Amino acid sequence: MKLAKKKLMTILIIIAAIILLLAIWFNIPYSPVKTQFRNDVEARLQSATTITGTLDSASIASLPPLIQKYLETNGYIGSERRSHLIMEYKDVDFGMGVNKPRIKIDYTHVDFADSPDRLAFIDSKMFGIPFQGYDYYMNGKGGMKGVLAKLFTLFDQTGPEMDKACLITYLAEAFFLPEALLKDFITFNTNKGVTATGVFHFNDAYEMTSFTTNNRGQISPDGTIEYTPWEAQCENYKTYSDGIKRPTVFRAVWKNKDSDFVYFDGKISKVNRAEVK
Repeated sequence: MKLAKKKLMTILIIIAAIILLLAIWFNIPYSPVKTQFRNDVEARLQSATTITGTLDSASIASLPPLIQKYLETNGYIGSERRSHLIMEYKDVDFGMGVNKPRIKIDYTHVDFADSPDRLAFIDSKMFGIPFQGYDYYMNGKGGMKGVLAKLFTLFDQTGPEMDKACLITYLAEAFFLPEALLKDFITFNTNKGVTATGVFHFNDAYEMTSFTTNNRGQISPDGTIEYTPWEAQCENYKTYSDGIKRPTVFRAVWKNKDSDFVYFDGKISKVNRAEVK
């Protein structure tokens, strides 16, 4: 009986030690996914074309009149010219899929002006266990990775459909980085053989309210693809500390046949902060 109790105590100690180690691992700042994101951002920032000066009316004269009016009305004229855009969201309501659980995520994305590259990091927890994701589009290649407990890859999607999907996301955000609109690759047609098309919608105040496309495939975790209308929605514009008027709410929506599925519903918490944390 004493031997059995001793074995039980040993097992309990081992279980407690494992739980303690997991708790420490879950709560330390380090994670392989975040490190990859930071390293990629840092490398891309170092290679980005340096842009100085301020945006003026002469520099946007070649753009369509509607886009010129958007930039003028929303305070971009006279603003600092930027080589990249950083946007941060806190506590985004994120849907894992139709009729699947919703979680809260923190989301940071970095878009570049000299090439349609975009890097994004998702930080969240599922039942107390860290869930982190990395979306990227670089050099004409896109991908989306999800990792549980900082160790176990739940999905790692790549391929032509992901290339297109990630490029479309960049396109949807292009109006928040005017410098990108001035580059030759912004014809809103092709980049490195990847085609992305869509329609921007504006209200009477020249605020960009939505971006719609039928070219984005809805990719399931098992890899199956279904083409469904996709929409990025922008609401509640305000003037930020840099004098530029931007939306505070951004949603990503699949326009399914039976109903809309809002899988990303977030409020922008910071724009163009000094560094990626």
